[in-house]
Amino acid sequence: MQRSLKFVKHLPALGVEPTVVTVDPERGAYPVLDESLLAEVPAGVRVIRTDTSEPFGSYKKLTRREQIPYGGFANESKTSFTQRLFKFVRGNFFLPDPRRGWNRHALRAVAQLLARGETFDAVLTSSPPHSTQLIGLELKKRYGFRWVADMRDPWTDIYYQQELHQTAPARWLDARYERQVLEQADVVLTTSPDTRRLLLGKSNKLTPSKFRVIPNGYDESDFRQPSTPPIDALLITHTGTISETYHVQELLRAVAACTQRYPTVPLRLRFVGKVSEGVRQQVAVAGLTDCTEFLPFVPHQESVGYLLRSTALLMAIPDVPNNLGILPGKIFEYLAARKPIICVGPAGSDADEILRQCGAGQAFPYLDYAAMLAYLETLVAQWQTTSNLDLPGNAHTCYSRRALTEQLVELL
Repeated sequence: MQRSLKFVKHLPALGVEPTVVTVDPERGAYPVLDESLLAEVPAGVRVIRTDTSEPFGSYKKLTRREQIPYGGFANESKTSFTQRLFKFVRGNFFLPDPRRGWNRHALRAVAQLLARGETFDAVLTSSPPHSTQLIGLELKKRYGFRWVADMRDPWTDIYYQQELHQTAPARWLDARYERQVLEQADVVLTTSPDTRRLLLGKSNKLTPSKFRVIPNGYDESDFRQPSTPPIDALLITHTGTISETYHVQELLRAVAACTQRYPTVPLRLRFVGKVSEGVRQQVAVAGLTDCTEFLPFVPHQESVGYLLRSTALLMAIPDVPNNLGILPGKIFEYLAARKPIICVGPAGSDADEILRQCGAGQAFPYLDYAAMLAYLETLVAQWQTTSNLDLPGNAHTCYSRRALTEQLVELL
């Protein structure tokens, strides 16, 4: 949502008038809502909110859960029969995904606009949910719009696909939808070079010239508040969702070793957002319970504040197939916070390259305990000299949301 929101925020000032078609929040169902972000929609932008048809009400009744699942099921139990059944139903009977029930409502809204004589130069569809791309496919067929398909994540290669237990017919149909979208779109946007590589290989009809990489970024206006790292602790913060799939056990073990080797340095961990029970147990096993703080989901601006009130930042990339192209949106906000970044994930990944390019840190392979410990000891040594480890330089500014929206405007 933030990628689309930030594009919309900056498009008017760059000479493009966007009309947004989206779901009425009273009719849709979401894992979390951040009402504070509504303030970032420019006053003159028209937002059309429609009805939708989704199965999540039935899901909540069936599972007796208050919260609907994230796209990657990061907030779901992997052992419950009911939830395994729901994943199977989702993977085989709701293709490409359960959000497809919105498509007819969105198409009706566009048809009403055009019936009033309005004209548009292009349509941009952003996913996941990848069912949204089928809206762009239909608009292309009906009206011949110039169509930009914004693919924030892989489709049939997305990391949780194997958890959906798809049958052969379902896999075939899902891949067919993906191929149709990629072949019919005028432009395919991706957020990382490796995702571009994955999608380019989906059909021999695709050419490199159809693809453009515009990564996620950070909004400069979010970082007007000052950086105030604590003076009484070396505080490492993680924001967002994290589960066992991210394999941070060795890093936690390295943190524990540092607390024992340097007892006079108050090393602290802070997790802000959704933390799975498995990760909480890993923290306890490492003996870090007393020096770890867990905070619930907070509004976006408050989350940025936690980044700026940290010494260093922790980021992890899930240990899943095709993870070289996973570029969490948070990496760019981490860069804008100008803190040293400890990334647990594959070396040579797109995230690793960006961290090195900006001089902000590097990715440590999941099992490389020695390298993680050595880096942490470097931070400890620096902190003993000065509690402010903020980084110099401005290499990250090429990832500002305005600069990235300028690239989109040029493309449009």
